[in-house]
Amino acid sequence: MNSIRPLILGVTGASGLIYAVRSLKFLLEADYAIELVASRAVYQVWQAEQNVRMPPDPVQQEQFWRQQADVMTGGKLICHPAGDVGATIASGSFKTLGMIVIPCSMSTVAKLAAGLSSDLLERAADVQLKEGRKLVLVPRETPFSLIHLRNLTTLAEAGACIVPAIPAWYHQPQTIEDLVDFVVARALDQVDIDCVPLKRWQGGERV
Repeated sequence: MNSIRPLILGVTGASGLIYAVRSLKFLLEADYAIELVASRAVYQVWQAEQNVRMPPDPVQQEQFWRQQADVMTGGKLICHPAGDVGATIASGSFKTLGMIVIPCSMSTVAKLAAGLSSDLLERAADVQLKEGRKLVLVPRETPFSLIHLRNLTTLAEAGACIVPAIPAWYHQPQTIEDLVDFVVARALDQVDIDCVPLKRWQGGERV
């Protein structure tokens, strides 16, 4: 196992589940332990984006997410129901590497900015902030309203790292996955995890 402490992966109902799937793929392939919690809205997004049903049972969810990531062995994956506010990741005494919420909806951003914890995902994120651990949010929304920007600013001031789902092009992407993987790599960089094969910037050509 790459680390004794697990990384929490939060998945909300924002469009762009491919970001979560690719994150999980690289983390499991790199033998990390992942504690995954998906919000209730994720069930609807799976239907809308891929026309598939995510099972409600946590054990079945683990198989489901591994199938979507195409990594049936390697790493460790534990899935938690959104309503299980008594899960391990709801407590600050449970040591983690931090948490990445990818993709992160503006509804989740608003609740976190207000200190509300209506489900396990929000509680786990709130715990990272209060414990001074890494909390990385990958918002997938455009355009941002002034309310969105103010909520994101509040979270940044509280210690969260905001990594918008905005890819670059200097690595010469050829596929949608190349664009997605750039964002995933930059999000994982914030928790000091380097497991995405990414062509990083080496400086411009000298003339």
